[in-house]
Formats: sequence, C-alpha cells, structure tokens
Amino acid sequence: MSQTLSVHGMSCADCEATVTDALEGVDGVRDASADRESETATVEGDADTLDLIAAVEDAGYEADSA
Repeated sequence: MSQTLSVHGMSCADCEATVTDALEGVDGVRDASADRESETATVEGDADTLDLIAAVEDAGYEADSA
C-alpha cells in the first residue's frame, strides 16, 4: 500500500534525506521518499498514517495526510 503525506519545511536535499530516514524508521515501512519541491513524502508499506506523521514531526517538519 502506498501513502502520500504533505510535508512542509523541507528546503534542501538534506531535509529530504532527514524526512526519508525518519519515515524508514517507522514499523511497516518498506520504502520511503521525500520531495521538497512538491512538499510530499511517499511511503510504501502498511505503516499507520499517524505514526508516519509523528515521525516526520519528530524530525522537525510539519506533516499531514495528503
């Protein structure tokens, strides 16, 4: 299953990497990617949306379900 989150506050490649790493640390995530230009992150797997949002927010960015 694929999920897309809106992520605000990413301004560089390091930001994308930080968000991706945070998402990949959530149980149930098989793959994750972040795109600062579209302000989104895409996650493959069966992780809970609220856990994904919490991981992004813990990394210092704003997130909500797209």
